[in-house]
Amino acid sequence: MKIPFTVEQFFEVFVTYNNAIWPAQLVAYAIGLVAIGLALREGKSSSRIIAAILALFWIWMGVFYQMAYFSRINPVASIFGLFYVIQGLLFVFAGTIRDKLSFRFKVEPFPLIGACFVFYAMVIYPLLGLSFGHSYPKAPMFGVAPCPTTIFTFGLLLWTARPVPAYLLGIPLVWSLIGMSAAVNLGVPQDYGLVIAGVLGTALILIQNRKLKDPI
Repeated sequence: MKIPFTVEQFFEVFVTYNNAIWPAQLVAYAIGLVAIGLALREGKSSSRIIAAILALFWIWMGVFYQMAYFSRINPVASIFGLFYVIQGLLFVFAGTIRDKLSFRFKVEPFPLIGACFVFYAMVIYPLLGLSFGHSYPKAPMFGVAPCPTTIFTFGLLLWTARPVPAYLLGIPLVWSLIGMSAAVNLGVPQDYGLVIAGVLGTALILIQNRKLKDPI
């Protein structure tokens, strides 16, 4: 995919964005840990709150990262932002309003793979970024930047105890494929994990959906 900006411009956007929103990055990590904790304790309203957290992440990234900052160097980012907002609203609709999502971590193969995605998004992704020279504020940060947050999203969706509505998978999957361009053209090797999470995560969620609908 041909990109309309330079590598330097791409990382400069993160510098400007991260400096402008500080300390939202710390809040995002705290909220992410809340989502993990809720999935472990299975409270009455836990799944609705987790869905609302995912919605907050996606709407934030759509409005503040894509539309407000990334669009300065990439006009298509405004369209990306619109789809991010739509994704957030879909989480509100499916998980908070209709209560179609049931997040519950179990020590089983698919949820364990999801846990690997979550750990990668929150811990390994930023550490790899540091090793590749993407130190803060130049780095994409969990909860406020698309790629690690998309990985986290796939991880949590693998923790569901009920089928995940298919319409929740399309936008994250497409973004994970778009992320390949960042990995290849922009020198962000940690985004290869995004492609893996998107393709493998979508496949596993669909398989899990079938098992949940037709339990053996």
